[in-house]
Amino acid sequence: MLNEMNHIPDAFLHAKAEDLHKILPAPTLFHLKGDKPQPLFLCTLLHGNETTGLYAIQRLLKKYQNKPLPRAISLFIGNITAARENQRRLDGQDDYNRIWPGSHHDGSPEKDMMQTVTNIMKKKKPFASIDIHNNTGKNPHYGCINTLNPHSLMLASEFSNIAVYFTDPKGVQSSAFSDFCPAVVIECGQASDRSGEEHALSYLEKILQIEKLSAPDNNHLKLYHTVARVLIPKTISIGDNNDLCLNYELEEKNFHQIQPGTEFATIRSTKEKQIIVSSESHEDITDEYMEITGDKILFRKPVTLSMFTSDERAIRQDCACYFMEELHIG
Repeated sequence: MLNEMNHIPDAFLHAKAEDLHKILPAPTLFHLKGDKPQPLFLCTLLHGNETTGLYAIQRLLKKYQNKPLPRAISLFIGNITAARENQRRLDGQDDYNRIWPGSHHDGSPEKDMMQTVTNIMKKKKPFASIDIHNNTGKNPHYGCINTLNPHSLMLASEFSNIAVYFTDPKGVQSSAFSDFCPAVVIECGQASDRSGEEHALSYLEKILQIEKLSAPDNNHLKLYHTVARVLIPKTISIGDNNDLCLNYELEEKNFHQIQPGTEFATIRSTKEKQIIVSSESHEDITDEYMEITGDKILFRKPVTLSMFTSDERAIRQDCACYFMEELHIG
């Protein structure tokens, strides 16, 4: 499945995400030379509707069309077929950010491809890995890391003063690459917001110029740890007149602490197990965090939300939100 190239086609630099399939025959790994040979690995479009990374990278590469890159770049362009339809992934497709080495998913050609990309890049010993994403719901821009080593923390802190440490879900690109280089996910808000593109571009330019990574100033970094994700079973319909009506106001509360007694959703049916709060070790901890009072699901204890969305397709393909706690490191 993997297409590998040593140059960028001119048409790529101007293409919309939905038109990439006309230029690239498959997910593509580019290797571009630069003044410093140790490559910076960039990854985008693992989710086809998260386009900020593509447009930021296009703008970055245009700046260096007639001069050498400060550092070599290896660039992976992921789910081109989903991008054509402006979808996270197509029905029946693997989620391209759940099938990297370490994944619990069954074998597939896509999973084999991610193993191949990982093997290729491990041999190249990347300077750092940056995976660029968008959120469905309203969130500030923030970085995500899978290890608490100083270099990954610095990568995150150079993007934002907010960072999230997580170990689940498994099979994400950043976790696979964390085994052999500093790795970060940058979350650039919603794809429709151009400020995310500007932020990603300035960040990539900064990292491209850095000689070496060092320890961050942790005093300026607000670090969270993901402790759970909220799933809604497929048997539960979502919406105003369906089994479960989510509290839409929570979409404005991402990265805010939610107080006990706050409504998460209204129940409109007698079906059991309307939501599941799943821990990082995949235990059902719903009763620890939520309680039912009348027809309301309420928060039982304080928790900080991230990535809350009321978009049903996003919920079905991933989750309704994550729960986080602040993490203090020395």
